[in-house]
Amino acid sequence: MLFTPYKLKNIELRNRIVMAPMTRSMSPKGIPTQNVADYYERRAKARVGLIITEGIEISHDASSAYPNVPRLDSKEAIDGWKQVVNGIKVNEGAAIAQLWHCGGFRKPGMGPNPKIPGHTASGLTRPGKDVAHPMTIKDINETIDAYAADAKRCEEIGFDGIEVHGAHGYLIDNFLWEGTNHREDAYGGSIEKRSKLASDIISAIKSNVKSDFIVGFRFSQWKQQDYHARLAKDEEELYRMLRDPIESGLDYIHSSMRRYWESEFDGSNGNLAFWTKKISKLPTISVGSVGLKSDFTDMTAPANPSGIQEVVKDINEEKYDLVAVGRALLADHEWVVKMEEGRLDDIKPYTENTLKEYY
Repeated sequence: MLFTPYKLKNIELRNRIVMAPMTRSMSPKGIPTQNVADYYERRAKARVGLIITEGIEISHDASSAYPNVPRLDSKEAIDGWKQVVNGIKVNEGAAIAQLWHCGGFRKPGMGPNPKIPGHTASGLTRPGKDVAHPMTIKDINETIDAYAADAKRCEEIGFDGIEVHGAHGYLIDNFLWEGTNHREDAYGGSIEKRSKLASDIISAIKSNVKSDFIVGFRFSQWKQQDYHARLAKDEEELYRMLRDPIESGLDYIHSSMRRYWESEFDGSNGNLAFWTKKISKLPTISVGSVGLKSDFTDMTAPANPSGIQEVVKDINEEKYDLVAVGRALLADHEWVVKMEEGRLDDIKPYTENTLKEYY
């Protein structure tokens, strides 16, 4: 079933393979160049089913934390994304834009406005580290509005949908995690309240785009600051966390794991994507070191084609619906073609130099 078509809302994907969002910092002044468009077009031409872009910093002063990351707040950036989408669509691909607010990863002096500090739920960038700006309700409302406005821009550009980045310790995840959210208002406290920012953003986006525009959500248990962190200790807490975002109108959920083959909860043989699908009943993407010989902490891990047999088995058993491939596909734009044709020896391995290339 991995190489069979799949219907995601209103679009027909040619297979179940998704290009995972991967930051490459190759868009000077936030503008995707022709090289960026070519990069995505090569993968669409090589039969990737769905392409989720690298994170696009939302049009909010505090959203940025890395240089040369793409944005949407200039005509030049919008024109650049139109080129990207056109290159994907003319090759029968589907395109979803990932919208990203970096939150507490932002450091003093960063652009576009060096005076703006990093924004977090309670000023914490990790438990015990209070070095950021605790967001006011005004800050929160401005951030929600920025997500909704940028989602509309993505619709006008021609994307099939957007994905809200709520994982890996960035802003939304900072609100979700009790280790960094110590608020005492409507956005803090119980796990349901900590998910309110995510559900408010999703609701605002849904009300600002057409009904056929896809809205997804990516989340993780782990953080860049803490690989062992957990938002939910069991399936019941996971349900409580996801309930309101789901009811806000999500079309799919993207469950990010370090190792997709590991069980998420004690006494369970299902990974996070399995439990997400079981709870949400929504199309679910599984991701986490697919096609590599070791997990993502080893940034030079070579490809391991045989490693996807577990993915094939899981999809055949309908444990989840789609699988996102990151570094293996970054290293070899023809990864999907070579896997489908059984040309495993031809697959180019990921190396420490891969991210430095426009390939």
